[in-house]
Amino acid sequence: MKKKIVIVGGVAGGATAAARLRRLSEKDEIVLLEKGEYISFANCGLPYYIGDVITNREALLVQTVEGMSKKFNLDIRNYSEVVEINRERRTVSIKKVETGEVYEESYDTLILSPGARPIIPPLEGLSDAENVFTLRNVPDTDRIKAWVDEKKPKEAVIIGGGFIGLEMAENLHHRGVNVSVVELGNQVMAPIDYEMASIVHRELHNEGVELFLNDGVKAFKNGGHTIVLQSGRELMSDLTILSIGVRPENELAEKAGLALGERGGILVNQNLQTDDPNIYAIGDAIEVRDFVQGTAAMIPLAWPANRQGRLAADHINGRNAVYKGSLGTSVAKVFGLTVAATGNNEKLLKRLRVKYEAVHIHPNSNATYYPGGSQLSLKLIFQPETGEIFGAQAVGYKGVEKRIDVIATAIKGKLTVWDLADLELAYAPPYSSAKDPVNMAGYVAGNVVDGDLRIVHHHEIDEIIRKGGVLVDVREPDERELGFITGSINIPLGELRDRLSELPEQQHIHVNCQVGLRGYLAVKILTNNGFKASNLSGGYKTYLLGK
Repeated sequence: MKKKIVIVGGVAGGATAAARLRRLSEKDEIVLLEKGEYISFANCGLPYYIGDVITNREALLVQTVEGMSKKFNLDIRNYSEVVEINRERRTVSIKKVETGEVYEESYDTLILSPGARPIIPPLEGLSDAENVFTLRNVPDTDRIKAWVDEKKPKEAVIIGGGFIGLEMAENLHHRGVNVSVVELGNQVMAPIDYEMASIVHRELHNEGVELFLNDGVKAFKNGGHTIVLQSGRELMSDLTILSIGVRPENELAEKAGLALGERGGILVNQNLQTDDPNIYAIGDAIEVRDFVQGTAAMIPLAWPANRQGRLAADHINGRNAVYKGSLGTSVAKVFGLTVAATGNNEKLLKRLRVKYEAVHIHPNSNATYYPGGSQLSLKLIFQPETGEIFGAQAVGYKGVEKRIDVIATAIKGKLTVWDLADLELAYAPPYSSAKDPVNMAGYVAGNVVDGDLRIVHHHEIDEIIRKGGVLVDVREPDERELGFITGSINIPLGELRDRLSELPEQQHIHVNCQVGLRGYLAVKILTNNGFKASNLSGGYKTYLLGK
């Protein structure tokens, strides 16, 4: 039977749903309503167009109204804002943005894909600031790029250290602008944990970006050209980007009486239906389930929106389509660094009071004897008894995202840490090592779960030493000249077997090296000789990152 399906909002979710609906049925009437001009654009590419990395503006427009209408036989109406849903009559009220005229359109099924909008706090002086922007869509991009092209700002301030904020910092820097980043928290990039974010902090510093952590904006003065921080510090700015997060566009759903979650996301079931079975909701506006823990989450990313659009279309057409939750797998370029994460981080697990363990490794991206490789830092978080993988984070200059993609796949496939060690991954010297970093993380985590290795963490070791604990640094003396943990004693790994008598037999021995490998070998020597011993996970490198 022919159906009339109305979609509110384009871009990732709405446009995907429309295309999938047509592929599944030639008979259905499909209406796509978008309040803006553009129905489908590459919003993840917008900072790079501002930075002149992407020079062709048209390349950002994934689908045009005319092109998509013809290709999929759709009724696409841009500049059309849905202002009300009448659930009893199954109609939507649509305002023509250009004229203000309002009319009604009927539907059999409605899909809500309104997205999310930038958070704009009510800061003093903001309404008088002419140089403050947010970045969400193509018009925002055009305004920012025109300002940079015409005004040629010398100083820019990014408020918020998330993905978009740091991408804008890099791209404005690429345009020759001096950039400062202000972040209310103690780190940038919330999906990763502090010690991993410290690598990003170092990269920003090395590139000349000034970073203000644990500080927020109090007010704007002088038409936005002076920013007063909560600490009292004042920053000069010719261009300011507000990038402190997004909130779901939920007003339409709320007005229609649809259920919302605690953080304002539209509530949906596993088939992406709201509490009105004739109304679906997808994309950044909905509350999803965390794939690992099953808890409520807001994850405004492109992949979930695209996947949800397809699944909603499938379910509307009678298919058994279930959205199983979001992992939040993400990646970002921060100057030379690649930063990637998947699943749960420590902050979330602590908040949920979930028992977990974590290991840090710092392997090379590819075989050490092949030129062009570099060290990457990888953190794996898991259940300490079952080996279930909770999440992973990686930061480095090469080979980062493919390791996170592998672990994301492992989580979706319900693999354990032992399975990571068993993965047969592609190897050649330019690309990896015979034991890939993913394998290595699996080996280390597997040793921990099996009880073959005890570990201690970067944030614990100082207190252990303060209470009289023994820490043996098994690095060479010349390595210690570059820094060491206060209170540690130095017995190089090659001398350890001959100097066991120097260690107290009745005391637990903690061991550190530079990145963890020699520490592990030392722990095995000690435990095989009757000592109780633990390795500092990630070694001195992770210890420094956690400071």
